[in-house]
Amino acid sequence: MSLKERVYSVLVVSSAEKLNTALSSLLPEARYAPVQTVGNVSAAKRIWSERSFDYVIINSPLPDEVGTRFAIDIGKAAGTVVLLLVKAEIHNEVREKVAEHGVFTLPKPVSLQVLSLALDWMASMRERLRGMEKKTLSFEEKMEEIRIVNRAKWLLISELKMDEPQAHRYIEKQAMDRCVSRREVAEEIIRTYT
Repeated sequence: MSLKERVYSVLVVSSAEKLNTALSSLLPEARYAPVQTVGNVSAAKRIWSERSFDYVIINSPLPDEVGTRFAIDIGKAAGTVVLLLVKAEIHNEVREKVAEHGVFTLPKPVSLQVLSLALDWMASMRERLRGMEKKTLSFEEKMEEIRIVNRAKWLLISELKMDEPQAHRYIEKQAMDRCVSRREVAEEIIRTYT
């Protein structure tokens, strides 16, 4: 699936109507859905506690706080790309503070062209994160399979008095002979002896 075909969920945290209107023109429903807009960090935290988003765009400062801490906290969340818009005078200072947490920053005022470019960068980063999430999941699944197979081996050792190489060969041979995974054989052994 190409980047143009992907649909991204977006949380906009901004109390500036002018920016909210500009962003709505850059976030067509065909590519960005759902798009939720809130005017302060408190409301953003409530929504964030209910669901996560692919993108979070924060227009700093906000009525209840600057938004930097919220950007850092969300930036640490797996799978979310954060864009923090800050006044040009403090941009470098804020960028140095948030960049290590994976938060992108842009100085204000910002043009629609630059915002559009930033959304493209965010899509690239989101897809990179998606790939890393798949690798992590695959690694975790592999580790779980190893744990299950090892548990089955120990059951064969304790119940059938096999040694570890024999138990390993038994599971491997059963899996090959029956054309099933080692995990399936191990799970059957665990059900049988527990």
